[in-house]
Amino acid sequence: MNEILARRLAGVTGIAAAAALILEVPLYFVYSGPPPDANVLSRLLIGIVALGLLVMFVTAFRELVRRVSPAYEWAASLAFSAGLVYATVTLVSSGLEAGAVIAADHPIDPTIAVSGTYILYGSISRLMLGFFLTAVGFVISRTRLLPRWTGRSAYVLAAVNLLFVPSLFFGNAPAHFYAANGWGTTALMGAILSYWLLAVGISTYRSSRRVALEH
Repeated sequence: MNEILARRLAGVTGIAAAAALILEVPLYFVYSGPPPDANVLSRLLIGIVALGLLVMFVTAFRELVRRVSPAYEWAASLAFSAGLVYATVTLVSSGLEAGAVIAADHPIDPTIAVSGTYILYGSISRLMLGFFLTAVGFVISRTRLLPRWTGRSAYVLAAVNLLFVPSLFFGNAPAHFYAANGWGTTALMGAILSYWLLAVGISTYRSSRRVALEH
């Protein structure tokens, strides 16, 4: 895979993953009580697709760094590993929620009923994203393979995610901002990630045109 293809693949998959995440998040706020199964399973399916695309994005990002600056491949591998763990943990959480909803004989709110997902979606995911974004910010700032704002914003978003790691000490009420499964810890962080990923995906894809012209 050459540099131009790596930039295009990272850009397209980043944009597609972000679009799916942006579509998924509002579905969590449609119903005030336990949502119907169709709502839960739809948002989980969209999320599963988004995470698959995210895995493709982190893989293409690592390949891009390998092509542009092999000296920082180790940092790109850290970003890849953290991103892959984040996607895996979230996929497991989605599976637990989907299984509980399918097995239940009445509508349930899996964000409350499935206790095993509390820190998987919350503290663990926030820690893995913090590691991922820190590594991405470091790589971009050292290699300058993308505009400077992408690296700086990755650092800021990493810090915000890490601030939510201790949220596991603050209960399990989704209506609370800073709880193990609170809307700030999960939905807000997911929404911010999606828009950041969209911006980075667009920037990465556009950079492929510049590189193509230079060659």
